[in-house]
Amino acid sequence: MGLVLLLSHLNILGSRTVIAGSCVLAFYRGCYYLMDLLKLLCFLTSVSLGIAAEHADLEVYWKSKLPNTPMPKAVRDIIQNGKPPGVGALSASPPAIPFRFPRYGVIRYGGNPTEGQLRNHQNLTVFFLKMDLHGGSIMNLQFVNILDNTAAFLPRQVADSIPFSSKSVPEILNKFSVNPNSVQAEAIKELIADCEEPGIEGEDKYCATSLESMVDFTTSKLGKNVGAISTEAQKTDPKILKYVIVDVFKLNNDDKAIVACHKQDYVYAVFYCHTLQRTDAYRVNLVGADDGAKAKAVVVCHEDTSAWNPKHLAFQLLKVKPGNVPICHFLPEDHFVSWALKH
Repeated sequence: MGLVLLLSHLNILGSRTVIAGSCVLAFYRGCYYLMDLLKLLCFLTSVSLGIAAEHADLEVYWKSKLPNTPMPKAVRDIIQNGKPPGVGALSASPPAIPFRFPRYGVIRYGGNPTEGQLRNHQNLTVFFLKMDLHGGSIMNLQFVNILDNTAAFLPRQVADSIPFSSKSVPEILNKFSVNPNSVQAEAIKELIADCEEPGIEGEDKYCATSLESMVDFTTSKLGKNVGAISTEAQKTDPKILKYVIVDVFKLNNDDKAIVACHKQDYVYAVFYCHTLQRTDAYRVNLVGADDGAKAKAVVVCHEDTSAWNPKHLAFQLLKVKPGNVPICHFLPEDHFVSWALKH
């Protein structure tokens, strides 16, 4: 009987020891994850403070490299109102328009839109023929507050210290606390893959992870005497509204190349920039057909679409084939184009 009581007592002690050990292990695991969380918070806080401290420096850098170029609204708004880096700066859902600007001109770009996507864009002027780019033409457009919810620029020294490659995606997701199985994670993977794809013939492309690198790419292609412009609308509305073209002004001279920079959906500001041959840029003044609201829009027209995917959304909407039928499109408010000015 005494032996049974002794064994029972030892068993209880053993259970307590196991429980105590489990509690210690859980405590250390908790400390480990807490340290990871604190590291992430410290990283994001230091980055946020760096952004705030660098705002004036970014404007000074722009002026030093582009002394004759007013900063377009697409860039100015990000500097002034960009959200701190992290998953909160990413969209919670895929873009409404079923194509992404990094894939402009790439063979796989814009291919195989679904029937639903085609149907949804029948009433929106996504693409149009160049022959319709003139005063009096009616365009069905949608201007939304894109720049009210966009990621801020990182200072170049911070951006350059963060990996930006497909092999580093797990590290990027971990650093910015992005769920690997989320829509945001997929957007990050796709963007980096697009950035690593070679450009098509005649295209020089670059994914700028800072304002400084974006400016440097632009000046390396066009010099310092350039113009820059982005789309600006007096009124924003999620509904598709009719606008009438008032007048059209060509921006680039003598068919010279332009540099187009497209804001991407990423944890901090990244622009996909590329030079475009046989492409013209225009400033188009518009007025609302119903309310008279004004908009100054940027239109880009591609003279040669022979390298585009034959199933590209543009061809299906416009009922044309790849080749020399010039196709145009409006640029969203968070994109801009630059062109060399005449001396």
